[in-house]
Amino acid sequence: MTSPHLDAEASGRLNRSAAFASITVATLLLGLKGWAVLSTGSLAMLGSLADTALDLVASVSTLLGVWIAAMPSDANHRFGHGKAEALAAMFQVVLISLSAIGLAVRAIGQMFGKTTVEDPGLGMAVSALAIGATLALVAYQRHVIARTRSVAIATDNVHYSADLLLNFAVIAALAIERWGHIPGADAVFGLMIAGWLGWGAWAASQEAIEQLMDGEWPLEKRERFLEVAGRHPALKGIHDLRTRTSGNRDFVQFHVWVDGAMTVTQAHHVMDELEAALESEFPGTEILIHPDPEGLIDEDKLGAQDLTVDLSDASPALLAQGEPRGFRTT
Repeated sequence: MTSPHLDAEASGRLNRSAAFASITVATLLLGLKGWAVLSTGSLAMLGSLADTALDLVASVSTLLGVWIAAMPSDANHRFGHGKAEALAAMFQVVLISLSAIGLAVRAIGQMFGKTTVEDPGLGMAVSALAIGATLALVAYQRHVIARTRSVAIATDNVHYSADLLLNFAVIAALAIERWGHIPGADAVFGLMIAGWLGWGAWAASQEAIEQLMDGEWPLEKRERFLEVAGRHPALKGIHDLRTRTSGNRDFVQFHVWVDGAMTVTQAHHVMDELEAALESEFPGTEILIHPDPEGLIDEDKLGAQDLTVDLSDASPALLAQGEPRGFRTT
Protein backbone atom coordinates (compact mmCIF):
# COMPACT_ATOMS: atom_id res chain seq x y z
CA MET A 1 0.00 0.00 0.00
CA THR A 2 1.46 3.38 -1.01
CA SER A 3 1.59 6.05 1.67
CA PRO A 4 -0.09 9.35 0.84
CA HIS A 5 2.24 11.94 -0.69
CA LEU A 6 3.59 14.64 1.62
CA ASP A 7 4.34 18.18 0.55
CA ALA A 8 7.93 19.39 0.78
CA GLU A 9 7.46 21.09 4.16
CA ALA A 10 5.80 18.08 5.82
CA SER A 11 8.38 15.73 4.31
CA GLY A 12 11.20 17.92 5.61
CA ARG A 13 9.75 17.96 9.13
CA LEU A 14 9.40 14.17 9.16
CA ASN A 15 12.95 13.66 7.88
CA ARG A 16 14.34 16.03 10.51
CA SER A 17 12.47 14.20 13.28
CA ALA A 18 14.05 10.92 12.14
CA ALA A 19 17.50 12.54 12.09
CA PHE A 20 17.02 13.92 15.61
CA ALA A 21 15.91 10.46 16.78
CA SER A 22 19.11 8.97 15.30
CA ILE A 23 21.27 11.52 17.09
CA THR A 24 19.52 10.84 20.41
CA VAL A 25 19.92 7.06 20.16
CA ALA A 26 23.56 7.31 18.99
CA THR A 27 24.46 9.63 21.90
CA LEU A 28 22.87 7.28 24.43
CA LEU A 29 24.59 4.20 23.00
CA LEU A 30 27.94 5.98 22.74
CA GLY A 31 27.97 6.55 26.49
CA LEU A 32 26.90 3.01 27.34
CA LYS A 33 29.37 1.34 24.98
CA GLY A 34 32.25 3.58 26.06
CA TRP A 35 31.68 2.44 29.64
CA ALA A 36 31.46 -1.20 28.49
CA VAL A 37 34.73 -0.98 26.53
CA LEU A 38 36.59 0.43 29.54
CA SER A 39 35.12 -2.32 31.74
CA THR A 40 35.61 -5.32 29.42
CA GLY A 41 38.47 -4.57 27.04
CA SER A 42 36.50 -6.38 24.32
CA LEU A 43 37.60 -5.73 20.74
CA ALA A 44 34.17 -6.64 19.43
CA MET A 45 32.66 -4.09 21.83
CA LEU A 46 35.30 -1.56 20.76
CA GLY A 47 34.25 -2.13 17.15
CA SER A 48 30.65 -1.56 18.16
CA LEU A 49 31.68 1.63 19.99
CA ALA A 50 33.57 2.90 16.94
CA ASP A 51 30.57 2.22 14.75
CA THR A 52 28.28 4.06 17.19
CA ALA A 53 30.63 7.06 17.25
CA LEU A 54 30.51 7.19 13.47
CA ASP A 55 26.75 6.70 13.65
CA LEU A 56 26.56 9.89 15.68
CA VAL A 57 28.67 11.85 13.19
CA ALA A 58 26.70 10.35 10.29
CA SER A 59 23.38 11.18 11.95
CA VAL A 60 24.46 14.80 12.37
CA SER A 61 25.41 14.90 8.68
CA THR A 62 22.04 13.33 7.85
CA LEU A 63 20.28 16.08 9.80
CA LEU A 64 22.21 18.73 7.86
CA GLY A 65 21.51 16.94 4.59
CA VAL A 66 17.75 16.65 5.05
CA TRP A 67 17.57 20.19 6.42
CA ILE A 68 19.27 21.62 3.33
CA ALA A 69 17.32 19.32 0.99
CA ALA A 70 14.04 20.65 2.39
CA MET A 71 14.94 24.24 1.49
CA PRO A 72 12.80 25.64 -1.35
CA SER A 73 14.22 26.37 -4.78
CA ASP A 74 16.07 29.65 -5.14
CA ALA A 75 17.67 31.70 -7.90
CA ASN A 76 20.86 29.63 -7.84
CA HIS A 77 19.22 26.22 -7.30
CA ARG A 78 16.18 26.17 -9.56
CA PHE A 79 15.80 22.39 -9.23
CA GLY A 80 15.85 22.58 -5.44
CA HIS A 81 18.44 21.26 -2.97
CA GLY A 82 17.47 17.57 -3.01
CA LYS A 83 20.96 16.30 -3.81
CA ALA A 84 22.12 17.42 -0.38
CA GLU A 85 20.62 14.14 0.85
CA ALA A 86 22.76 12.11 -1.54
CA LEU A 87 25.87 14.04 -0.47
CA ALA A 88 25.05 13.35 3.20
CA ALA A 89 24.58 9.67 2.34
CA MET A 90 27.98 9.50 0.62
CA PHE A 91 29.62 11.16 3.64
CA GLN A 92 28.14 8.40 5.79
CA VAL A 93 29.50 5.77 3.39
CA VAL A 94 33.03 7.19 3.77
CA LEU A 95 32.76 7.13 7.57
CA ILE A 96 31.47 3.56 7.63
CA SER A 97 34.27 2.43 5.29
CA LEU A 98 36.96 4.03 7.46
CA SER A 99 35.46 2.37 10.53
CA ALA A 100 35.54 -1.03 8.82
CA ILE A 101 39.18 -0.65 7.76
CA GLY A 102 40.31 0.48 11.21
CA LEU A 103 38.49 -2.35 12.96
CA ALA A 104 39.86 -4.96 10.54
CA VAL A 105 43.44 -3.79 11.15
CA ARG A 106 42.98 -3.93 14.93
CA ALA A 107 41.32 -7.36 14.79
CA ILE A 108 44.15 -8.83 12.72
CA GLY A 109 46.68 -7.39 15.17
CA GLN A 110 44.86 -8.87 18.16
CA MET A 111 44.81 -12.32 16.57
CA PHE A 112 48.55 -12.43 17.17
CA GLY A 113 48.33 -11.09 20.72
CA LYS A 114 47.02 -12.48 23.98
CA THR A 115 44.39 -9.93 24.97
CA THR A 116 41.63 -11.25 27.22
CA VAL A 117 38.12 -9.97 27.79
CA GLU A 118 37.14 -8.84 31.27
CA ASP A 119 33.56 -8.94 32.63
CA PRO A 120 31.86 -10.14 29.41
CA GLY A 121 28.48 -10.17 31.19
CA LEU A 122 28.49 -6.37 31.32
CA GLY A 123 29.26 -6.17 27.62
CA MET A 124 26.38 -8.52 26.81
CA ALA A 125 23.96 -6.46 28.92
CA VAL A 126 24.98 -3.22 27.19
CA SER A 127 24.60 -4.87 23.76
CA ALA A 128 21.12 -6.10 24.70
CA LEU A 129 20.12 -2.53 25.64
CA ALA A 130 21.59 -1.30 22.35
CA ILE A 131 19.52 -3.84 20.41
CA GLY A 132 16.30 -2.61 22.03
CA ALA A 133 17.03 1.06 21.33
CA THR A 134 18.16 0.36 17.77
CA LEU A 135 15.07 -1.72 16.99
CA ALA A 136 12.84 1.20 17.98
CA LEU A 137 14.88 3.63 15.89
CA VAL A 138 14.97 1.39 12.81
CA ALA A 139 11.18 0.93 12.95
CA TYR A 140 10.63 4.69 13.10
CA GLN A 141 13.12 5.34 10.28
CA ARG A 142 11.34 2.86 8.01
CA HIS A 143 8.04 4.63 8.72
CA VAL A 144 9.64 7.92 7.66
CA ILE A 145 11.27 6.40 4.55
CA ALA A 146 7.90 5.02 3.42
CA ARG A 147 6.45 8.53 3.64
CA THR A 148 9.32 10.67 2.32
CA ARG A 149 11.61 8.36 0.26
CA SER A 150 14.62 10.14 1.79
CA VAL A 151 17.89 8.61 0.54
CA ALA A 152 19.79 10.10 3.52
CA ILE A 153 17.43 8.55 6.07
CA ALA A 154 17.48 5.30 4.06
CA THR A 155 21.30 5.20 4.27
CA ASP A 156 21.10 5.95 7.99
CA ASN A 157 18.63 3.07 8.28
CA VAL A 158 21.03 0.71 6.49
CA HIS A 159 23.82 1.08 8.99
CA TYR A 160 21.51 1.11 12.02
CA SER A 161 20.01 -2.13 10.69
CA ALA A 162 23.56 -3.46 10.40
CA ASP A 163 24.09 -2.39 14.01
CA LEU A 164 21.46 -4.90 15.08
CA LEU A 165 23.56 -7.75 13.69
CA LEU A 166 26.69 -6.11 15.03
CA ASN A 167 25.30 -6.09 18.58
CA PHE A 168 24.20 -9.73 18.26
CA ALA A 169 27.75 -10.52 17.10
CA VAL A 170 29.20 -8.77 20.14
CA ILE A 171 26.98 -10.84 22.44
CA ALA A 172 28.04 -14.03 20.65
CA ALA A 173 31.72 -13.12 20.86
CA LEU A 174 31.52 -12.32 24.57
CA ALA A 175 29.50 -15.47 25.30
CA ILE A 176 32.11 -17.62 23.57
CA GLU A 177 34.89 -15.88 25.50
CA ARG A 178 33.06 -16.43 28.79
CA TRP A 179 31.67 -19.93 28.45
CA GLY A 180 33.38 -21.43 25.43
CA HIS A 181 36.91 -20.44 26.44
CA ILE A 182 37.92 -20.27 22.76
CA PRO A 183 41.00 -18.06 22.31
CA GLY A 184 40.70 -15.36 19.65
CA ALA A 185 36.90 -15.51 19.31
CA ASP A 186 36.60 -11.81 20.10
CA ALA A 187 39.11 -10.88 17.37
CA VAL A 188 37.42 -13.16 14.80
CA PHE A 189 34.05 -11.56 15.47
CA GLY A 190 35.67 -8.12 15.25
CA LEU A 191 36.97 -9.02 11.79
CA MET A 192 33.54 -10.30 10.73
CA ILE A 193 31.96 -7.06 11.92
CA ALA A 194 34.47 -5.10 9.85
CA GLY A 195 33.52 -7.10 6.77
CA TRP A 196 29.83 -6.51 7.42
CA LEU A 197 30.40 -2.76 7.78
CA GLY A 198 32.32 -2.67 4.49
CA TRP A 199 29.54 -4.51 2.68
CA GLY A 200 26.93 -2.17 4.16
CA ALA A 201 28.91 0.88 3.02
CA TRP A 202 29.06 -0.40 -0.56
CA ALA A 203 25.34 -1.23 -0.63
CA ALA A 204 24.36 2.14 0.86
CA SER A 205 26.37 4.04 -1.74
CA GLN A 206 24.49 2.73 -4.77
CA GLU A 207 21.30 4.81 -4.60
CA ALA A 208 23.19 7.95 -3.57
CA ILE A 209 25.52 7.56 -6.56
CA GLU A 210 22.53 7.05 -8.87
CA GLN A 211 21.01 10.32 -7.66
CA LEU A 212 24.27 12.25 -7.96
CA MET A 213 24.75 10.87 -11.48
CA ASP A 214 21.12 11.60 -12.45
CA GLY A 215 20.38 7.93 -13.01
CA GLU A 216 17.08 6.98 -14.65
CA TRP A 217 14.11 5.78 -12.62
CA PRO A 218 13.80 2.02 -12.13
CA LEU A 219 12.47 0.38 -15.29
CA GLU A 220 9.20 -0.72 -13.63
CA LYS A 221 8.45 2.86 -12.59
CA ARG A 222 9.12 4.17 -16.10
CA GLU A 223 6.84 1.50 -17.55
CA ARG A 224 4.04 2.53 -15.19
CA PHE A 225 4.56 6.19 -16.06
CA LEU A 226 4.23 5.43 -19.77
CA GLU A 227 1.15 3.28 -19.16
CA VAL A 228 -0.58 6.22 -17.45
CA ALA A 229 0.53 8.68 -20.14
CA GLY A 230 -0.61 6.35 -22.93
CA ARG A 231 -4.22 6.47 -21.74
CA HIS A 232 -4.76 9.89 -23.30
CA PRO A 233 -6.49 9.37 -26.69
CA ALA A 234 -4.81 12.35 -28.38
CA LEU A 235 -1.28 10.94 -28.04
CA LYS A 236 0.22 9.28 -31.09
CA GLY A 237 3.52 8.30 -29.47
CA ILE A 238 6.11 9.19 -26.84
CA HIS A 239 9.85 9.63 -27.27
CA ASP A 240 12.97 11.20 -25.72
CA LEU A 241 11.90 10.15 -22.22
CA ARG A 242 14.26 11.35 -19.48
CA THR A 243 13.83 10.78 -15.74
CA ARG A 244 15.83 11.47 -12.60
CA THR A 245 15.45 11.78 -8.83
CA SER A 246 16.87 14.40 -6.48
CA GLY A 247 16.25 13.75 -2.79
CA ASN A 248 12.53 13.09 -2.47
CA ARG A 249 11.65 14.89 -5.71
CA ASP A 250 11.23 13.24 -9.10
CA PHE A 251 11.78 14.94 -12.45
CA VAL A 252 10.66 13.73 -15.88
CA GLN A 253 10.64 15.22 -19.35
CA PHE A 254 9.56 13.75 -22.67
CA HIS A 255 8.23 14.51 -26.16
CA VAL A 256 4.82 13.43 -27.42
CA TRP A 257 3.50 13.11 -30.95
CA VAL A 258 0.11 14.69 -31.56
CA ASP A 259 -1.96 15.44 -34.66
CA GLY A 260 -0.02 18.00 -36.67
CA ALA A 261 -3.26 19.78 -37.57
CA MET A 262 -3.83 20.80 -33.93
CA THR A 263 -3.62 24.48 -33.04
CA VAL A 264 -1.18 25.59 -30.36
CA THR A 265 -4.13 26.15 -28.02
CA GLN A 266 -5.49 22.65 -28.63
CA ALA A 267 -2.06 21.03 -28.09
CA HIS A 268 -1.59 23.06 -24.92
CA HIS A 269 -4.95 21.83 -23.62
CA VAL A 270 -3.91 18.22 -24.28
CA MET A 271 -0.62 18.78 -22.40
CA ASP A 272 -2.53 20.21 -19.42
CA GLU A 273 -4.81 17.16 -19.31
CA LEU A 274 -1.87 14.79 -19.62
CA GLU A 275 0.11 16.55 -16.90
CA ALA A 276 -2.89 16.48 -14.53
CA ALA A 277 -3.37 12.73 -15.09
CA LEU A 278 0.30 12.01 -14.48
CA GLU A 279 0.49 14.17 -11.36
CA SER A 280 -2.44 12.30 -9.85
CA GLU A 281 -0.50 9.02 -10.20
CA PHE A 282 2.98 10.48 -9.51
CA PRO A 283 2.38 13.30 -7.01
CA GLY A 284 5.16 15.77 -6.42
CA THR A 285 6.84 14.96 -9.76
CA GLU A 286 8.04 17.89 -11.85
CA ILE A 287 6.90 17.14 -15.40
CA LEU A 288 8.03 18.84 -18.63
CA ILE A 289 6.24 17.84 -21.86
CA HIS A 290 7.16 18.94 -25.39
CA PRO A 291 4.56 18.35 -28.16
CA ASP A 292 5.71 17.41 -31.67
CA PRO A 293 3.76 16.91 -34.90
CA GLU A 294 3.16 13.20 -35.43
CA GLY A 295 6.21 11.40 -36.83
CA LEU A 296 8.72 14.22 -36.27
CA ILE A 297 12.15 13.00 -35.07
CA ASP A 298 15.09 15.23 -34.21
CA GLU A 299 18.03 13.37 -35.70
CA ASP A 300 20.48 15.26 -33.50
CA LYS A 301 19.00 13.68 -30.38
CA LEU A 302 18.70 10.12 -29.19
CA GLY A 303 16.68 7.95 -31.54
CA ALA A 304 12.97 7.51 -30.91
CA GLN A 305 10.33 4.88 -31.56
CA ASP A 306 6.57 5.25 -31.94
CA LEU A 307 5.08 3.29 -29.04
CA THR A 308 1.82 2.80 -30.91
CA VAL A 309 3.65 0.31 -33.16
CA ASP A 310 4.80 -3.09 -31.83
CA LEU A 311 8.36 -3.04 -33.17
CA SER A 312 9.92 -5.67 -30.91
CA ASP A 313 9.77 -7.32 -27.52
CA ALA A 314 11.90 -4.54 -26.06
CA SER A 315 10.68 -2.55 -23.07
CA PRO A 316 8.42 0.37 -24.04
CA ALA A 317 10.31 2.54 -21.56
CA LEU A 318 13.62 1.78 -23.27
CA LEU A 319 12.10 2.42 -26.69
CA ALA A 320 10.70 5.72 -25.45
CA GLN A 321 14.13 6.74 -24.22
CA GLY A 322 15.61 5.86 -27.58
CA GLU A 323 18.94 4.30 -28.45
CA PRO A 324 22.25 5.98 -29.35
CA ARG A 325 22.52 7.19 -32.92
CA GLY A 326 23.50 4.47 -35.35
CA PHE A 327 21.42 1.84 -33.53
CA ARG A 328 18.58 0.33 -35.54
CA THR A 329 15.65 -1.55 -34.01
CA THR A 330 14.52 -4.43 -36.17
